[in-house]
Amino acid sequence: MATELSAKYNPSEVESKWYTYWMDHKLFASKPDHREPYTIVMPPPNVTGVLHMGHMLNNTIQDILVRRARMTGKNACWIPGTDHASIATEAKVVQRLASQGIKKTDLSREEFLKHAWDWTEEHGGIILKQLRYLGASCDWDRTAFTMDELRSESVIKVFVDLYEKGMIYRGVRMVNWDPEALTALSDEEVVYKEEHGKLYYLRYKVEGDPDGRYAVVATTRPETIMGDTAMCINPNDPKNTWLKGKRVIVPLVGRSIPVIEDDYVDIEFGTGCLKVTPAHDVNDYMLGEKYNLPSIDIFNDNGTLNESAELYIGMDRFAVRKQIERDLEAADLLEKVEPYTNKVGYSERTNVVIEPKLSMQWFLKMDRLAEMALKPVMEDKLKFYPSRYKNTYRHWMENIKDWCVSRQLWWGHRIPAYFLPEGGYVVAATAEEALAKAKVKTGNDSLTMADLRPDEDCLDTWFSSWLWPISLFDGINKPGNEEMKYYYPTSDLVTGPDIIFFWVARMIMAGYEYEGDMPFRNVYFTGIVRDAKGRKMSKSLGNSPDPLHLIETYGADGVRMGLMTSAAAGNDILFDEAMCEQGRNFNNKIWNSFRLIQGWEVDASLPQSAAAQTAVMWFAELLKATSLELEDLFSKYRISDAMLLLYKLVKDDFSGTYLELIKPDYGAPIDGKTLEETNNFFDHILRLLHPFMPFITEELWQALSPRKEGDSLAVQQISKGEEGNKDIIDYMEIAREIVSAVRNLRASRNVSPRESLELYAPEGAMCPWAVAVITKLANISEIKTGVLEGADVASFMIGTHTYSVPFTGFVNVEEELTKLADEEKYYEKFLASVRGKLSNEKFVSKAPEQVVALERKKESDALEKLENIRTRMAALKQ
Repeated sequence: MATELSAKYNPSEVESKWYTYWMDHKLFASKPDHREPYTIVMPPPNVTGVLHMGHMLNNTIQDILVRRARMTGKNACWIPGTDHASIATEAKVVQRLASQGIKKTDLSREEFLKHAWDWTEEHGGIILKQLRYLGASCDWDRTAFTMDELRSESVIKVFVDLYEKGMIYRGVRMVNWDPEALTALSDEEVVYKEEHGKLYYLRYKVEGDPDGRYAVVATTRPETIMGDTAMCINPNDPKNTWLKGKRVIVPLVGRSIPVIEDDYVDIEFGTGCLKVTPAHDVNDYMLGEKYNLPSIDIFNDNGTLNESAELYIGMDRFAVRKQIERDLEAADLLEKVEPYTNKVGYSERTNVVIEPKLSMQWFLKMDRLAEMALKPVMEDKLKFYPSRYKNTYRHWMENIKDWCVSRQLWWGHRIPAYFLPEGGYVVAATAEEALAKAKVKTGNDSLTMADLRPDEDCLDTWFSSWLWPISLFDGINKPGNEEMKYYYPTSDLVTGPDIIFFWVARMIMAGYEYEGDMPFRNVYFTGIVRDAKGRKMSKSLGNSPDPLHLIETYGADGVRMGLMTSAAAGNDILFDEAMCEQGRNFNNKIWNSFRLIQGWEVDASLPQSAAAQTAVMWFAELLKATSLELEDLFSKYRISDAMLLLYKLVKDDFSGTYLELIKPDYGAPIDGKTLEETNNFFDHILRLLHPFMPFITEELWQALSPRKEGDSLAVQQISKGEEGNKDIIDYMEIAREIVSAVRNLRASRNVSPRESLELYAPEGAMCPWAVAVITKLANISEIKTGVLEGADVASFMIGTHTYSVPFTGFVNVEEELTKLADEEKYYEKFLASVRGKLSNEKFVSKAPEQVVALERKKESDALEKLENIRTRMAALKQ
């Protein structure tokens, strides 16, 4: 007999023990060999982060896929890592410095970066350590960081390469500006929120008009009028024809600006007159370029007004909005103000309103990259699960814009550009290469490093993570190396659909640009974890549980199972802690089933009972079929369905039916053959369950029979599924339905399960071996042929066959009549209530059709119930 287990499963004791064991024996390590590789690269969490429910879901799915691949004979390699997260990390460091009374501007770049590295070393490994509590079976020796030496070298090399190919350029463009982080953002980093604001109608007086006429402009941003350099009308707008060729005066500012004409103006919006502020609106910028308008930038980087505004200098943009409304009204230059709902762009990182801003930035041309990356997804060479995200992907790829890759930050990969003393710049991977290039470009051999000024900006964080599947195997620095040939393309990517543009699409682009191949074969998009009210979990709402507390309370396996039972690909999860409770209960069910088996005494001389023979025959076929179905579900990435399938197998089939069939009478031993088969079945179940619930399955597998040091369920093989005998499986389902029906009849008549009953079945309706199942599980003394009728006979139908159970002598007639009389009174009262509603003409005529139909259904159900009760009462009184 195997090692004695404690009466109750204690996850905290088991989980730390086995994770340490797995690590000590390097069971998650991977090196290229003769096996088929299975590779996953972890979406690198921010170095500032701690484990949240989204990480829990994402990494549970990855771990399930990796563990199953390992157990199907593949060389599984799951590479973890963290992202340097330029904006988020710099913000955290700035906050900490502020708490110490230090401003970023008081420090040199080198001093600030020392603080940033200190922060990274202090916080960088937290989230990866937390993932171990979840059971993540990563090859931790391969842990990477987007700013470690190897990754940094790759990023700089790619930037230089793309620049030399003419794909990276520098220029003044309208960008999304984050006034809090003080940096440009890409379009994908802007989140649009619907807001209830105001539409201001401003009076622009016509210059030199003898009648003092004015044009009215509707705007949501009156604080930008100081940057107006034109007014625009549609040439086909009859109501504004009188403004053609005129000039108007900007309210409060007093500046005279021309009226220009362009089809871009929407005749129907507002008054048909558009103020043009080229420095602070993307569309106005295009009009400015088209008509060669001057551009007046009135905002400082932090969102306050600068001296070019002439008015409100130093005030915040939103304070100006409030003040200018009062000032315009006082100057009789405000026609009216109306409530207005529109979408406002917010920084995804800092949650402040972005400011469109003209800025000198670095850009990457995206057209060719997008064209390469679109085809394999649309042709399903690279598959998305669910496939509906292909349309989202296609829309973005077909409407691609150049990627603003520069950020006005210090924490990140510094742009490898160096400015020359007399203008211009060179791009090079190292300062030495830059100097050599500068000498050639200027023809000045006397140049020194001191003459070159390195670019102050750093690269967008995503510029490093888009290389992740390649740079993790050093494929940029050492193209075609052994690991690249073996592990690339990787197998599956598990990520959220919210970064399909930021990361997924760009990795595909980088893969085809630098490897001529996809970076992964499949992308599994998880849903968003929401609370029971459907709200996205967040710290600000306080609706997100602490994952580590959940693990401590319910065990990692319980939390994993709870998440996976409702985590269909792409569908949001309405998280409820009851899921984890269900997971813990399932763990206890498995634990108790094992203890039950281990507690039986064995007598090798005993023959196998008919019930046990039947149980073994049936469960062997069911295991084959379940294993095959499991393979099919995994091939379709229906991992939640796979978990539910195993839940049913263990709870209903193994514990609820199989163990009940083979269980010896109280105090009696079990035969050796049945126990051996049962242990084999349990071993098989543990293997199927292990990817989902690694800790409890390892503990029980180790206890199932003696193991050598270093043995682990984590590296055992799962046997391939087979077609199970469908007839055997189907007949058992019928037998179980009969058992359930008999048990329900017992309960309705208060007959104890210990009382043996007879069962009457039609001739030919019963499979011969099913007799053993029914007699044992339903406590049937004998199964006879025929159909009975009478007061003490209860009948039920399974399929087309009618079965009967006589209850003569088991039913107390007086008690049963009393119970039925109470039921009769209840349904009479219920029927009267329903008929009261239906006799009310007002209710019938005004209530929705489906509500009235429901009441009529209640009436017919109550009548049927009363008829059955009265028939039963009449039969008992005979």
